[in-house]
Amino acid sequence: MIICPSCGSNFEGDLCVGCPLCGARAVGPPLAKAEYELRSYGRALGAAASGALMVAAFVGSVIVALVQYKLHFSTILFRLPAIVSAGEVAAWRLKWLVVPAAIVALWSGRFLIRSIKNSSTRFGGLRLARAGFVVSAAVTLLIATLIGITIPTRLERRQWGIEAGINATAYTRARALMEYRDLHGTLPSPDDLVKELGTLPDPDGSIAEALRNLEVSGYEPTTVLAAASTKGKSLVPRGSAIRNAATAANPATDRGVSFTSYKWRLPGEDKILGNDDDVILQDGLIRPVSESSSSSFAKTRTP
Repeated sequence: MIICPSCGSNFEGDLCVGCPLCGARAVGPPLAKAEYELRSYGRALGAAASGALMVAAFVGSVIVALVQYKLHFSTILFRLPAIVSAGEVAAWRLKWLVVPAAIVALWSGRFLIRSIKNSSTRFGGLRLARAGFVVSAAVTLLIATLIGITIPTRLERRQWGIEAGINATAYTRARALMEYRDLHGTLPSPDDLVKELGTLPDPDGSIAEALRNLEVSGYEPTTVLAAASTKGKSLVPRGSAIRNAATAANPATDRGVSFTSYKWRLPGEDKILGNDDDVILQDGLIRPVSESSSSSFAKTRTP
């Protein structure tokens, strides 16, 4: 079977006679096979280039992180803690780029090494290909290690961010209740909580955002009325020693002082009220529901 180099058709016969389709003829007999053929190093160079590119990307990202640390934290470059921190930052920046690149580099490197070994007379540079494969694997392992080291810290920071968001919403609601109490002298009832707090001035929209999807079932306002006892001494305002005696309060006409308080159980990270991750907002203070339960239990056990 002969393939015509002119039209690409296949036919049986001699090309010197001519192609039956296009009529092209060979100008002479085919050249003899060379006695010595040079081996190709293209595959070895491809495997080495993949490893070199991964090293260059990682080192370049580390240098950029070092420069940023120098600018922002005034740290000394080329110190081990700074280099390790820069490497962790670089690993996280390159994780979505290096993972697919590492899969391609390792798979293609293994294929190229196998093809070079099976056809050693045609392809050369086995050591170069192996070196590129080892470098690619080393960079991948290094990046995976640096990412693994920082995972606990990053999970902790993520939890801090979630708690900060929950606390920010709770503090905004506490501020709204304080502003409402300053304006009206009391706290809104659970039935009218959203409606009453929605009437407050809200130039930045933070109160409206905090009242979105609000759980009012855990809101418990209370009022305590404090008055002077008629059986004891009369309630005298502080500083009466330097005033006229007629300014003393009359126990018969004293109506007392009203103290308003509230306790609000808010959902935690899962946005579901009634779980262990809930928080308690009481008079502007936030604490986990677990601490509230333990403190109340300790009070009941105190003789």
